[in-house]
Amino acid sequence: MKKSPITLILMALLTSCTNTNSDTDETYISSLGSTTVQTAAGRLIGSLQGGIYNFRGIPYARAERFMLPEPAAAWDGIRPAVTYGEICHNPPMSSVSNDELFNPHRYGAKSEDCQFLNVWTPSISDDKRRPVMVWLHGGGFTNGSSIEMVAYDGANLSNKGDVVVVTLNHRLNVLGFLDLSAYGDKYKYSGNVGMADIVVALEWVQANIEQFGGDPANVTIFGQSGGGSKVRTLMGLPAADGLFHRAIVQSGATSSPVQAEQAAAQRVAELTLENLGLLPDQVDQLADVPYLQLIEASSNATDRVEEEGKFARVGWRPVVDGDYLPTNPVDEEWVEQARDIPLLIGTVLNESTNTVTGGHKPGDLLADNKNLWSTDRAKAKVAERFGDKADAVAAAFLKAYPNKTYADAYFVDTRSRPGTMNNTLLKARQGGAPVYSYVFAWESPVMDGIGMSWHCSEIPHVFNNAMLVPTATGGGPDAQAMSHRVSQAWINFARHGDPSHDDLPDWPAYTVDGGATMIFDNVSDVRFHHDSELFEVVASN
Repeated sequence: MKKSPITLILMALLTSCTNTNSDTDETYISSLGSTTVQTAAGRLIGSLQGGIYNFRGIPYARAERFMLPEPAAAWDGIRPAVTYGEICHNPPMSSVSNDELFNPHRYGAKSEDCQFLNVWTPSISDDKRRPVMVWLHGGGFTNGSSIEMVAYDGANLSNKGDVVVVTLNHRLNVLGFLDLSAYGDKYKYSGNVGMADIVVALEWVQANIEQFGGDPANVTIFGQSGGGSKVRTLMGLPAADGLFHRAIVQSGATSSPVQAEQAAAQRVAELTLENLGLLPDQVDQLADVPYLQLIEASSNATDRVEEEGKFARVGWRPVVDGDYLPTNPVDEEWVEQARDIPLLIGTVLNESTNTVTGGHKPGDLLADNKNLWSTDRAKAKVAERFGDKADAVAAAFLKAYPNKTYADAYFVDTRSRPGTMNNTLLKARQGGAPVYSYVFAWESPVMDGIGMSWHCSEIPHVFNNAMLVPTATGGGPDAQAMSHRVSQAWINFARHGDPSHDDLPDWPAYTVDGGATMIFDNVSDVRFHHDSELFEVVASN
């Protein structure tokens, strides 16, 4: 009886568990057809769905606690790459049910052995060298994973753009950024091992991505929120120099530095030891402290350092140590290493201001739907937030966004947008590779539009996944059109370094004088220094 392809795959996987003879390996490898790939560490078998090859849970690194990572160990036979690997430890979190409607999540088993990545590609057997797009997840440097959001699935983006999409896990929070350098050279780089994981993942891409149909000479890193901050950090991280060629920062550039002062990070480590009842010469015992106990002690230490008030930035983030991370990649100017890296950077219109990702329950927002506010109600709300500047703020807002309403002025993003504007301007002033600016202003129709353009709302469209998460996007024609416009811009930027395409207005690079910014909406257009006056009014006394 003729065996089905599924039967052949299952037989091969069972054989691979017990048979490591190379001659026999070749026999069952040939029976598997085109779903096997040879990497530097060994063979992988993936899956083929909808014309896209998917390899999940590929180990790219291994590391002892607080130590720099090393490339993953080699294996014999064929390793299945059909399920996601364990995710890195996240601190215990309260319920995120209020967020599930607009940002559907996935959760996985957690482990300290969590350095896994996933690859989607249109082909593993032709001679094409496709652009590679490496996604860095959000969640600051504390939470998240490569699978956390359903919208992170890379199949539709890979299929649409004929690109190779890679997503990855890396160490987070206390395991990725606890600076123990004061306790000896053994821990010299412990405050940055989370970033070092990403570097080793990018080295894996350089060494292996050709086997997946990708071009190691055309790698774009892109990330949102904390992922955008990771992108900015990598642009000034010497260990990452030359491992990628373009960068996209989505909602990841606030006005304050993303990096931690080493003195603050070392103070957190000092108090963590104290909270665990350990003396400095007992630092090695941290390797055996259970994660939950360690994260509780270190989180309490972080809280105490914040209460002491000696440092501006406290928390889990890369440490400026003058060595692995020599300096803040962008302060008064971008570091020289970033000069020749083309950059696409922007925000969503409302970010976390009074939206579903700002701690507000969808039901409460629906009960006080801004789209139903009367003129008097809208004026009162804007005055509640901006006082005697209310009319001036509203006028400047409507000048910047003429298709919005007076009520929308209440939700001006004063946290992320100013920082992003500054990062964009400084990159333009550097006079190197071009920088492109955008604002995602499209409002999902879900629940009468109460979510507005919330923090994370562009992610389904970047991945061309409007239909994958209809509770977030509505899944209708406007949502699908938006996914096309955004994802094609990201694809074109990854391919050519220019996001322009035929279904958008002409999109010039941002310059100091021109200030071009693409406004993504049902009718997208380019405006020039469009919100400079708005933030001058907001910042005025």
